[in-house]
Amino acid sequence: MSFLTILFGTLVGFALGMTGGGGGVFAVPLLVYGLDVPPREAVGISLASVGGTALFGAVPKLIRGEIEVRTGVLFAVAGMIGAPLGTYLSTLVPDSVLLVMFAALMLIVAQRMWAKSTNPSIPSGVCNTESNVDRDRSACQRDEDGKLRLTSNCVRLLVAVGLVTGVLSGMFGVGGGFVIVPALVLFSGMAIHRAVGTSLFVIVWISISGVTSHLIGGNELSIETAFLFLVGGSVGMWLGNLVAKRLNGSTLQKAFSVAVVLVAAFVIFKSVAL
Repeated sequence: MSFLTILFGTLVGFALGMTGGGGGVFAVPLLVYGLDVPPREAVGISLASVGGTALFGAVPKLIRGEIEVRTGVLFAVAGMIGAPLGTYLSTLVPDSVLLVMFAALMLIVAQRMWAKSTNPSIPSGVCNTESNVDRDRSACQRDEDGKLRLTSNCVRLLVAVGLVTGVLSGMFGVGGGFVIVPALVLFSGMAIHRAVGTSLFVIVWISISGVTSHLIGGNELSIETAFLFLVGGSVGMWLGNLVAKRLNGSTLQKAFSVAVVLVAAFVIFKSVAL
């Protein structure tokens, strides 16, 4: 069982390392159907392990200056507020319904990843710099040095997206990277490599909030399983980063999308058909 737990954690970390977000959607299905963990406990274990894995990936990026800390803190604070709400909402629905809702979320992730793979150069379109000749009516803007102007409209927009991310994390045990990365690129005009690093930074804090609210709510959380899953996740993220540097990104994202759809179909079948 210990080997299987580490193996599953490695798979989650590997997917997270390759795609920069979205790997956490595999955690709950693997825990529930592979390790026979109750769905609600699986959400807590997923949050703990995904957050720890994100920390493993964020630290070196922070050292290299690949994280926009100011924007990340704003996003993280909003997400930390939303996570407890998501945890509370998860207690209002039966386990089978929660799993079906999780599968629907997986399908949304798959669609976003596939769309990104077919058109990876989608411009932000909503956050131009002052050097742009066109008039910029976006909520968030950057100056000529690339620094984000945190106007009231921009803060409200980023806080709103951060809250949604936190709710999803608390409810389903996902890190939210599949929401955070495109949101940072589209709404704040952040470069993709910095968005990936900032996303990992945000996931760490949202996961801390989610795990805390999970435990305060009286839910079970196996420390041993979470630790073994985290060990595997850290190894997987390291391997995923290595592979991502050597393989075509579009192909990886398409393969990831197909895998997510298959897992979502399996979750729906197990939850509804049986």
